[in-house]
Amino acid sequence: MVEKDISSIRHDYGKFKLDEKTINKNPFEQFEIWFNQALEGDFADPNAFALSTVNGEGKPSSRILLLKGFDERGFVFYTNYESRKGQELQINPNAAMLFFWDKFERQVRIEGRIEKLTAEESNQYFQSRPYTSRLGAWASEQSKVLKSRFSLMRKVAMLMLKYPTNVPLPPHWGGYRLIPEQFEFWQGRPSRLHDRFRYALLPQGDWQIDRLYP
Repeated sequence: MVEKDISSIRHDYGKFKLDEKTINKNPFEQFEIWFNQALEGDFADPNAFALSTVNGEGKPSSRILLLKGFDERGFVFYTNYESRKGQELQINPNAAMLFFWDKFERQVRIEGRIEKLTAEESNQYFQSRPYTSRLGAWASEQSKVLKSRFSLMRKVAMLMLKYPTNVPLPPHWGGYRLIPEQFEFWQGRPSRLHDRFRYALLPQGDWQIDRLYP
């Protein structure tokens, strides 16, 4: 049992604010401003985000990943295509990202559709990874049952013999790009009266910005 009464845990926010005068009209530029500040904010993983996907039964699942690039085409991450998230994205290519920078009392939600990167794009990033991480991409049958860690490490050792220097891109591994259709920027404020702004993509390609109730 938890010894502390967790219902009493609370923190009042008030470091920053977000309003109609300061928010950028372009959600990608607003994200870049906050992301650059997070990079300077002494976070362990400022590019960490929760990715939520949905399976064929409509049941959601989430996990923490690392953002590896973004521009106005979308937000890029890499994974095993045969993992649970890869299988769910194959069924339903819609997903949501959630960034949370607690020191700045900020959240960013991004929702949109997913597309695979080209093999060339995936390989360019793959070859930049550490040698052992590239071996790990081959060794891991991500999300499947593993009998023992020894089995995994033995597989890595065998791959080291097979690929002593150059490790090719696995056919089951690569990148995805989330193409945003909606952003939400959340800035914590005192008394739970937070600032929330939603950007919704309109048919003509413009972004509609609305303040939301906290």
